[in-house]
Amino acid sequence: MQSIRERDYDDIPGTYVFDGERCQKGFALNMFCKSLDLAANRESFRQNPDAYLCGFDLSVEQRNAVAARDWLEMLRLGGNIYYTFKLAIFDGLTMQHVGAAMSAKPMSVDEFRTMMVSGGRPISGNRSVKEQCNG
Repeated sequence: MQSIRERDYDDIPGTYVFDGERCQKGFALNMFCKSLDLAANRESFRQNPDAYLCGFDLSVEQRNAVAARDWLEMLRLGGNIYYTFKLAIFDGLTMQHVGAAMSAKPMSVDEFRTMMVSGGRPISGNRSVKEQCNG
């Protein structure tokens, strides 16, 4: 699978902009997640996840990210948050669970909720990857 070329917005820490290239890269991953809309598909996936995933043209990295429920990796590999969240719902998770799991430093759901209610992540140090590297 061809790698995504660098864009100016790639300098935003922890952000994976769902542009046309990422859309193409993640098509199979997103179609897998979308398939979980149907109860029969959820049951098939629940019964035999590996066999079910074989029905989609996922890369090895995408399959591994799904198996590990590595939410950020799924986004990096072309997943759209609205589709990948269908997998989170399948697992009984809330958006707060996924947000906490995608945080740069590990945090609990309660810590994530408190941070968001308090105004979210501070902007300092979060504007640019280059800014983080340069101190």
